[in-house]
Amino acid sequence: MTQHSQPIAIFGEALVDDFGASQVVGGAPFNVARHLAAFGAATLTITRIGADPFGATVRAQFERFGMPDAGLQVDPVRPTGRVLVEQQGGSHRFTILPDQAYDHIDAHLALTALAQGTPRMLYFGTLAQRGAVSRATLDSLLAATDAPRYLDLNLRDGQYTTEAVLESIRHADILKVNDEELAWLQAALGLPRSEEADACAALIAMFRLDSLVVTLGPRGALWQGADGTRLHAAAPAGVEIVDTVGAGDAFSAVFLLGERHGWPRAATLARANAFAAAICGVRGAVPADATFHAAWLRQWAE
Repeated sequence: MTQHSQPIAIFGEALVDDFGASQVVGGAPFNVARHLAAFGAATLTITRIGADPFGATVRAQFERFGMPDAGLQVDPVRPTGRVLVEQQGGSHRFTILPDQAYDHIDAHLALTALAQGTPRMLYFGTLAQRGAVSRATLDSLLAATDAPRYLDLNLRDGQYTTEAVLESIRHADILKVNDEELAWLQAALGLPRSEEADACAALIAMFRLDSLVVTLGPRGALWQGADGTRLHAAAPAGVEIVDTVGAGDAFSAVFLLGERHGWPRAATLARANAFAAAICGVRGAVPADATFHAAWLRQWAE
């Protein structure tokens, strides 16, 4: 198996954002997986859905993006993951329902899927780890492969413990956070508030990370390596913000794509940042336009 045929393994939740009158498929890992598939990258998405209409909606996305379903599990009892979204004035209130199918990702099935192809990288987050079964399955996957681990912290209120977060970081090679999560980590670890680059250096040393990525919203993105190398990508100008849903997932997808293809690190950071900004200019986490990703691939090939 060549390096470029090795899949990027994606572990975690696939769910439905339920607006009442409409439903939208989401979940940070599934957003990342769909972007990667749209870019033509081989993926292995390890998740669990229910045997219900929402599960069929998720499965339809596997088919739309031509994603292999070897890692897709179906729970006969528990429902497909769902987040209730309520409009409150100009903002939204999110209720992440408990005990969903993605909280019970089966280890044997996951390991069987992983064994079908040596992964190039392994992506994981924190939401699917709130359930003991899925957390144990992730531990099994981490023990079964020496592929580089990319952790997108992606903290959701009330859905994580400090202990689980710190244990996740101990397993990571590349840690991706946003600026708020970086500040949270500094407070949780009792680190002095400092400039982002200094905070990154402290975390890299503490957890023996290969690198750390911080998305900074309108201030762009920062990458820092274990050798002290620092890169910054400025936010693109002139982007009209429609919504910021899925911007971090878009960033992660392109960053993983760059790591897979061996792009120069500065190019990877700039491209991931630009693509995330573009996602802020469209409605939803993954564009409905089938040509959206192809246009970016053509631009990067120039």
